[in-house]
Amino acid sequence: MKLTIGHLYPDLLNLYGDRGNIQCFRKRLEWRGIDAEVVPVLSGEKIDFSSLDIVLLGGGSDREQELVCGYLKDIRDDFQNYVEDGGVVLAVCGGYQLLGKYYKTQTKTIEGLSILDITTEWEPQRLVNNIVLNSPLFDTPVVGFENHGGRTYIGNHTPFGKVFFGFGNTGDSGYEGVVYKNVIATYLHGPLLPKNPQVCDYLLERALKRRYGPDAGLEPLPDEMEHRANSYIAGRYSDKKYILKETIKKHT
Repeated sequence: MKLTIGHLYPDLLNLYGDRGNIQCFRKRLEWRGIDAEVVPVLSGEKIDFSSLDIVLLGGGSDREQELVCGYLKDIRDDFQNYVEDGGVVLAVCGGYQLLGKYYKTQTKTIEGLSILDITTEWEPQRLVNNIVLNSPLFDTPVVGFENHGGRTYIGNHTPFGKVFFGFGNTGDSGYEGVVYKNVIATYLHGPLLPKNPQVCDYLLERALKRRYGPDAGLEPLPDEMEHRANSYIAGRYSDKKYILKETIKKHT
């Protein structure tokens, strides 16, 4: 078996350790004896979504995001068809915002791809902190780091998880990210997947089943060290009372 992973525009969207997510995808496949091919798609290059099993769309500055949005608009229909057909996508931070109807910067409103029915508004106070989610998709917490000025409103979409510690989509909604079909869109970076092997395997398994049928799956890995690290991070905040408004003030 083999999975092909498309890393979209790593020359522009490279702020948040997204190559670590690519490495996690690849190593967790290789450890199971499954071939992994990583296809970097650089700015201006064409994307053949039919050849990809997983797409990673990372984060960048407002300028780089605007450039990427221009490239993606040319293949928006192909991207949307890939998503609607069950294509696996991990969209992080700026990539999360790009999938929506629009996102606002301090100076302008940039039209998104409208693949997700979400919008992002700009506010001057950045939401910066460690973050812990309880997601119904997993038995263990999802941990990460967030750093975003955008407030993302997800409408009727299903959130990725409920915020146990941190800010999330808007700072006060209590939820973070979006799950739609086989898309996970999130503000969690640092990178996300090495800290959360359960999220990585969730996406890998869906890509395998889409490519090879419902009987395809993943053998378990000895993840004791990863689970201990995850539990340690989550446990640091389990006995703390966290007041969002006060924490926002510290970052302004």
